Amino acid sequence: MKKSVLLFFIILFSLNMNAQNNESQTLNAQQQSIVNIAALTAVGNLSSLKTQLHAGLDGGLTVNEIKEILVQMYAYCGFPRCLNGINTFMSVIDERKAKGIVDVEGKEASPIVDTQSKYETGKQTLQQLTGIEEKGPKMGANAFAPIIDTFLKEHLFADIFSRDVLSYQQRELATISVLSALEGVAPQLQFHLGVGLNIGITKGQLMQLFSIIQAQIGEKQAEVAKNELEKIKK
Repeated sequence: MKKSVLLFFIILFSLNMNAQNNESQTLNAQQQSIVNIAALTAVGNLSSLKTQLHAGLDGGLTVNEIKEILVQMYAYCGFPRCLNGINTFMSVIDERKAKGIVDVEGKEASPIVDTQSKYETGKQTLQQLTGIEEKGPKMGANAFAPIIDTFLKEHLFADIFSRDVLSYQQRELATISVLSALEGVAPQLQFHLGVGLNIGITKGQLMQLFSIIQAQIGEKQAEVAKNELEKIKK
């Protein structure tokens, strides 16, 4: 009898672990909405974006989470596309209010209480994202134009990534989606795919992300993204 009970719990544990592993290979509804919203904002497809903004709210994203996704877009696809996305979201909110739909506003960003310089904050955040300690002299574009290193660390990885409305995983999903949707940014995409894998986004989830890119943007961009993932040794 005891052996039967033990066997039952072993099987139950195994099924639970398999379920968890399978779940980690898929994007949930909110994550899929992040991918859709970011990619469509990047390419300026506002009619489809409007549909996906409704879907995001219906699927559980808060108003402030979507605002945060759209604001982050300017760092990767520029202010014009970012502002178009925000204006589209405003129209969606107005439509829903007119229909009596009350959407959850969600949390606001917590006050920043860090006492160290924004550059150091951004440097530490970037090291956490990549899992690589920054040592030695600057290299590449950061050495050629040092001010871009300052802007990246102080503004993108300090000002933006310190805002806790979104998690690092959510922010990287949005970033990978933008870079997968845009042409000519394969090196930056490969970097962020590596970051995503380092902070717990799985290859299965990335493959699902690429499927969304194929459906929303096109097969060409999805193939570019898949090729960049294959180059990463993880």
